Order: sequence, then structure tokens, then C-alpha cells
Amino acid sequence: MKKNGCMRLLVVEDDPQLQKNLAQGLTEEGYKVDTASDGEEGLYHLQQFDYAAAILDIMLPKLDGWQIIARIRDTNPVPILILTARDSVDDRIRGLDSGADDYLPKPFHLDELYSRIRALIRRSRGAPNPVLSHGDLSIDTLARSITKSGVPVPLTNIEYSISEALLTRPGQVVSRSFLYENLFGEDDDNISDSLYVHICRLRKKLGKDVIKTRPGQGYYVDSES
Repeated sequence: MKKNGCMRLLVVEDDPQLQKNLAQGLTEEGYKVDTASDGEEGLYHLQQFDYAAAILDIMLPKLDGWQIIARIRDTNPVPILILTARDSVDDRIRGLDSGADDYLPKPFHLDELYSRIRALIRRSRGAPNPVLSHGDLSIDTLARSITKSGVPVPLTNIEYSISEALLTRPGQVVSRSFLYENLFGEDDDNISDSLYVHICRLRKKLGKDVIKTRPGQGYYVDSES
């Protein structure tokens, strides 16, 4: 059964060092990152999970990037960014025509990759304006920052991700399982206790009445700002 994605990314790259660098960098940017080292593994992830975006190499073992896109595109609208050393005009046209949403040739700068991923996610969510308001809070989903009455609120990456999951869904209960699966790594210990601690800290930073608890279901913010 598929799991709902929040800010969860998939990196399909067979170069171990590049895969490690991408996963580390994107994690530091606040995303939850899954990785795959060949086309079959990448296809499995895309069929089993929902992602905010996927970063896909073309020259992969077992299944290449073109084959992955062909197999998922009719049923999976995940935004796909192609990373490849094949940067001819014909290759770029083939990538975009096959169903990819963006194309970044190697070598590339990580900052450009981050910017392109943010743009893909914004477009896929139909939210060209990255700044949203909720009461005296303003959340900038592009800069991944929150201000309260115009004053920046210092947040850790996980605190921001929890805030975004709630503030971009006003009036909607966000389940604990959703937060566990999409914002915490599989190797995180004591996830339940950790989530409770983060919620307590956020209430101190954002306002004690901003994040509300629905017993047995999860957390939410009011639909009216």
C-alpha cells in the first residue's frame, strides 16, 4: 500500500559517492530522502511510495531512466528531475518528452539542484506563491522559514517540516503516522517521544494555541487564521 508523501524525495543514482552527497545535502535541506542504486530498486520505490519529487539518473543498471519513466508516468504524476552526463540537445528533448519535468546535466552545483527541486514541488502543488499566512505567522515554503509578527522564528529542519505539514493544511488533521513516515528516518529511535517533544517546542515558538491535538488522531491548526 502506498504511503502519502510530505517532503519526501527519492534519489536514484548508481554512483555511490554522488548518491551519498545528494542524500546528505537534501537531508540537510530538510527533506526525508530515500535512495536507490539501480533502476529496478528505483521503480519499486516509485510504485510503493508517494514522493514530493524524484531525482533520476538515466544510465542505471537493470533498468535505465527512460524505462522507469515509461513504466510509471501514466499512473504516477511525481515530478521527475533527470540527472545525467548525457547533455546533448536530443537527450534533453527525449527526457522532457518522455515525461520528465526538468533536466540537469552533470556536473552541476548543489544549490541549483535544490532550487530546481523547490520549483518542481511548488509547481506540482499548484502554489506559485511560496509565502502563506496563518494569523500572525507567515510561512515561506521556498526559503523554508517562518516569521511571527514579522520576526523570524528559529526552527530546526524537523520543526520546520512539522510546521509546514500542519500550516499548509489548515483545518485538516495530520495523523501521527503521516508525520512518523514522512518526516523521520527509519533509524530514528523513540519516534513517538521525539514527535511529542518537537510539538511541545513548536508550541512555545509559534504560540501555545496554534497547534492543536485531536486525541487518538493527530494534530491540526484551525482553518481560520
